[in-house]
Amino acid sequence: MKGLTIGQVAQQAGVKIETVRYYERQGLIPPPPRRESGYRQYPEETVARVRFVRKAQGLGFTLREIAGLLALRVGPDTTCGDVKMRAEEKIADIEGKIRTLQRMREVLAELAASCSGSGSAGECPILEALEAKEEDDAEE
Repeated sequence: MKGLTIGQVAQQAGVKIETVRYYERQGLIPPPPRRESGYRQYPEETVARVRFVRKAQGLGFTLREIAGLLALRVGPDTTCGDVKMRAEEKIADIEGKIRTLQRMREVLAELAASCSGSGSAGECPILEALEAKEEDDAEE
């Protein structure tokens, strides 16, 4: 079996060489054997593994969560239901983040609406609101 260089893996997976090294350090791809010259010789399935990691990242999974998904992939007793549960947990996490972002947008929209855009920055209601001491701050 002819192995791939790190550059070939990176190119075929659409990532930078440093990304491949990072994934290796994080345990997301197994360390490859080395040639007599000392160069890494990656098996061809490494490209698919790197693509898997990138796609999972694109769906919001952290590297730790991706490592868990990869472990499920090879687990002898893992079921599709186990994987589905992880996906549903991620969906709930994303929905929570969306709610938080929506609240942030609402507050910012109220602040922007309170500002006429004229006058000095020292009298800007947006800056005043950000500088105002909140009841939550007083409890700390």
